[in-house]
Amino acid sequence: MAAGKKVLISVAVALTAFLGHTFLHLRNMSLSYREMPVKHLSCHYLDNIDYGAEDITILKDGLAFLSTGLKYPGLPWFSDEPGKMYLLDLLHPKPSPVELQIMGELDLGSFNPHGISVHRDEADDSVYLFVVNHPHHKSQVEIFRFVEEDKLVHLKTVTHPLLHSVNDIVAVGPEHFYATNDHYTQNYALNCLVTVLALPWSNVVYYSPEDVRVAAEGVLSANGINMSPDKRYIYVSDIMDHEIDVFERRDGDELVYVKSVAVGSLCDNIEVDHVTGDLWLGCHPNGWKLGSFDPKDPPGSEVLRIKNVLSDQPAVSLEYGDDGRQLMGSTVAAPYEGKLLIGSIFHKALCCVLK
Repeated sequence: MAAGKKVLISVAVALTAFLGHTFLHLRNMSLSYREMPVKHLSCHYLDNIDYGAEDITILKDGLAFLSTGLKYPGLPWFSDEPGKMYLLDLLHPKPSPVELQIMGELDLGSFNPHGISVHRDEADDSVYLFVVNHPHHKSQVEIFRFVEEDKLVHLKTVTHPLLHSVNDIVAVGPEHFYATNDHYTQNYALNCLVTVLALPWSNVVYYSPEDVRVAAEGVLSANGINMSPDKRYIYVSDIMDHEIDVFERRDGDELVYVKSVAVGSLCDNIEVDHVTGDLWLGCHPNGWKLGSFDPKDPPGSEVLRIKNVLSDQPAVSLEYGDDGRQLMGSTVAAPYEGKLLIGSIFHKALCCVLK
């Protein structure tokens, strides 16, 4: 009897120690002890954007596409309305987002847009918009063609077993893209275990109509993805590892790991300056506050910039910082000719002037 009690006590002590270690590990991974220093720009809120603009991407001619209204498991949302896509012309004297009308056979009632990317076909100047969509907690990619001034024509829905938990996407052709899976599987309990054990089991998938395969593995939590202006390098945000991973594209669209750049924050989407090639990152300075949302102590926002990312000494700088009083939960920062658009998961979006 005494021996049995000792075994039970030993098991209880070991379990308590494991749970305590796991709790501390998760808090450290989510940067729960970090406070965001305030560094504001001259900004104003974008009209019509009241429930987040999770991703934003800008064409060279100043047209910005915004995905809004994301409902992501484990994070708050404040509207049960389906998500929408918006267009913003940054060359207009007073730019204001205009809702894009979606034409074609797509269930708009369950539209739940996440990461986005744009591809312009050099042959005929056609613009294709790729949108990660989560209808009814599924994972799929919608391909649209942008027509006229305010219309998207739905062309295709892409689903595949390898695209099981897509977060973001970068288009490399009219039906070709790389996509990040931010979780190992669709099984919630298993994903929690993978996260607790810090297993680098998320990945990047390459898709074309002829070929679908894993292009890169060994990422702890693959989130935002984008491409260098010369299309030679792919950048992936390993959000839980607080790094940006750099891959080189090889023949057959294979990705070869080059290096990682530490950023010290939970960086979400990646936008790339068309001119300089600098990386702009919308980040969560404290992921614990984001997950345990308290409006009295809101999650902050952080925008980081990486210059010379391919060099031996890339420079990471803070361009915008807020404690959540102006913007909660920033996910993306997209620059264009002295302006900066900053989006969020569930709050608002800002248009700022860069100094």
